[in-house]
Amino acid sequence: MRDVSTPLDMTKKVLLGAHMSIGGGVDMAIERGCSINCTAIQIFVKNNMQWFARPLTREEIAAFLNHVQRGELLSIFAHANYLINLAATNRQFHANSLRALSEELIRADQLELPFLVLHPGAHLGAGEDAGLDKVIASINRVLARIPKVQTRIALETTAGQGSCLGHKFEHLNYIIGGVREPERLCVCLDTAHVFAAGYDIASETAMRKMFTQFDRTIGRDSLVAIHLNDSKTARGSRVDRHEHISKGKIGLAAFRFIMRHRRFRKIPKVLETPKGKDLAEDVMNLRTLRALAD
Repeated sequence: MRDVSTPLDMTKKVLLGAHMSIGGGVDMAIERGCSINCTAIQIFVKNNMQWFARPLTREEIAAFLNHVQRGELLSIFAHANYLINLAATNRQFHANSLRALSEELIRADQLELPFLVLHPGAHLGAGEDAGLDKVIASINRVLARIPKVQTRIALETTAGQGSCLGHKFEHLNYIIGGVREPERLCVCLDTAHVFAAGYDIASETAMRKMFTQFDRTIGRDSLVAIHLNDSKTARGSRVDRHEHISKGKIGLAAFRFIMRHRRFRKIPKVLETPKGKDLAEDVMNLRTLRALAD
């Protein structure tokens, strides 16, 4: 059911929403997002815990593109499955990662999605330098296979858990600067991840400083999406655990800054917080975020 407590015109002020399930078909994500007044959603283009899936049928693609509520969502983008590791040291695992990323980019392109959010990878003991170089080589191989695909790869900032790469802005800058087609890459910033990685975002001043650092290191125009997640763990913990907005360790100042700053008005902002099938938790979190925008 639509959250009637929030006027629809209020939701149009910002691109805001949540990750939506594609259970029952990719087009069902549109209905779920619209049911709680989302103006932006993120989806998986297949089961996120399986390497591969059968190709999308023409009927499935048409049902998504021609959905009667498609126009209510001003931004829909995708997230890659969690198995993909472009820095994998195991040969078969790495081969699966390359194939899976290629296929998911194709699926996202068929659905006319602008970008696919991707965790850069984990070096698994090989070291950051070797891991980053392997990510670059992997992206080059994938993009060379699909030259006509317009969907870009949006590298996501990570918490740095284990040997995960991407917890430093310098990592993402190195990858973008090292690939042969940098114009086909962009960036998604996750609030819980940058906080867990050690960036101070506890106040408006700290947020300004963090984004200034982002702009100088990666580039202002590279940012295409924001994951709005609170963190169960402390700043610098390097542990990736999402929490509901205002229930975690970050505090509301960071989210207030993003919700009110004109810079982020046209950048889609989505939740990746725990929830049940009725989306009640999403409604709660979206209500909190919308209130911060006033």
